[in-house]
Amino acid sequence: MGPRVRPRWFVPYVFLLPVGIFLALVFGYSLVAVVIQSLRVPGILGVTNWGLGNYHGIFGDPLFWRSLGDNLKLFLVIPVMTVVGLLMAVLLYERTKGWRIYRSLAFLPYILSVPVIGVVFSYILELNGVLNQVLDSLHLHFLVHDWLGNPNLALWSIAFIIAWQQTGLAIVLFLARLASVDEQLYEAAMIDRANWWKRFWHITLPQLARVIEFFVVISLINMLSWVFSYVYVMTGGGPEQKTYVTELYIYEDAFRNGLSNLASAASVVLLLVAAALLFVQAIARKGVDRIEV
Repeated sequence: MGPRVRPRWFVPYVFLLPVGIFLALVFGYSLVAVVIQSLRVPGILGVTNWGLGNYHGIFGDPLFWRSLGDNLKLFLVIPVMTVVGLLMAVLLYERTKGWRIYRSLAFLPYILSVPVIGVVFSYILELNGVLNQVLDSLHLHFLVHDWLGNPNLALWSIAFIIAWQQTGLAIVLFLARLASVDEQLYEAAMIDRANWWKRFWHITLPQLARVIEFFVVISLINMLSWVFSYVYVMTGGGPEQKTYVTELYIYEDAFRNGLSNLASAASVVLLLVAAALLFVQAIARKGVDRIEV
């Protein structure tokens, strides 16, 4: 046999080049166009000025800060989704009776269309909806509320629906990781008479740490840039603009108010917030890696 030929360092990048060009054309061009649009300030008599005027406009708009605050409030549902998804995944992994049916039912909401979910829950949660009728028939009148019409409850009702749908993704991700865990770890722990909690704390959680981190980061980004459909279908930003998320703010400026420059500026701010979350996650991962080493 002849001498072994080492591949050149640039060979992998040659194979990645077509995909890189495609992503640059589709996403890179759009990103540059939005940034340019956000810096373009319409002037008098069609004269275009350049600067940060659009950013001053949205930062001076209380509605923008309220919409961003509503997105941040939705962050509070992420720990709930993570904990519920983790517990259900562990129970399903332990082959509870009927676990295959439960697994399918848990993941079913995630594959449903968001507009369909929004319309169905709109009928369920309205003042004369199914939920209040059931509560009224059970003589639980003190629990009857206008879940989507009450300014203090509307956002949390939407948060509950988001958690109901997104928890299925957490369950599937955690189950997939648990399926690849070496069962000898659990067998050794049981031989050492470790109870369920110790096995969960010292084996399951460390093995799921990376997947939990991934799910949390994805959920944070989704709460910033993926809740428009829920709000648009169920409340339209109301009541009293208490569910006016940032995506709806961008939509209203761009397509209803004809203020595409302000919408572009708000989009760039939203992108920067998402990028900051990814940056923090990368820093935290490096710190964890150093501790593990």
